[in-house]
Amino acid sequence: MKNHMDLTGKVALVTGGARGIGAATVAKLVAAGASVAVVDLRFPTDAAGAARVLLLTGDVTDPEAMTECVQATVRAFGGIDIVIANAGITPPPATIRTVDRAVFDSVMAVNFGGVLTIVRAAADEIVTSGGHILLVSSCAAFTPGMGGSAYMVSKAAVEQLGRALRIELAAVGASAGLAYFGVVDTDLARHTLDNDPMGQRIGGFLPWPLSRRLPSPRAADLLVDAVRTRRARLIAPAVWAPYFWFRGILNPILEWKLLRDNAVGDIIRDLEHSRAH
Repeated sequence: MKNHMDLTGKVALVTGGARGIGAATVAKLVAAGASVAVVDLRFPTDAAGAARVLLLTGDVTDPEAMTECVQATVRAFGGIDIVIANAGITPPPATIRTVDRAVFDSVMAVNFGGVLTIVRAAADEIVTSGGHILLVSSCAAFTPGMGGSAYMVSKAAVEQLGRALRIELAAVGASAGLAYFGVVDTDLARHTLDNDPMGQRIGGFLPWPLSRRLPSPRAADLLVDAVRTRRARLIAPAVWAPYFWFRGILNPILEWKLLRDNAVGDIIRDLEHSRAH
């Protein structure tokens, strides 16, 4: 297994590839010479497969559907060298007490279960090709907070899945990595942090420069480079890297601060009041 992967002639499968980071990543992979299978639940009405692009409709939480997507990719392109597990959803802000259990379970099913499902469906192809799997986690996986437990827990689960996968694939000649993004400027982020008044208040606790938004095309560039170099971890924007490495020290301090911040208490009480009515 070479440490550097030439993407020319390689085959990639990208989940959540119809829009946002996923769509930008698909375009970058194609430009780099790869053929790409794009998996999503829905595609824009004007979406059309181009040369070396295969559009596959499927629910990442459905093991049978993901197996069919893998098989369709192999039939079309001859194998799979790269998987980027990018599909994810973000729920409206809610506390653990007030979140609808069905909503919490849905987030876990897509953000974690969907990653596990496509990994299991494609793993044999990746081992055969000596390829690379990149799991998209989040800086929310290791950051204390409130009002977003479902998302935080799901991304923390993806992190641990990626750690185990990296070790296990290395023993059989393949590789895996994790991508941790802060806030990426997507429709999903704008809906959660800009259009929802409570999301605005919660987002306000993230100080600059951690709150700086990463453009989707830049996030896509970084994902493609992480695949090309088989990086074990990608952390972006780079300002998050010190937090990542020193989280064991920083998180207890941040938790202590949040516990004593009156504004945090106000947000939690307002969240619970609004969801109760």
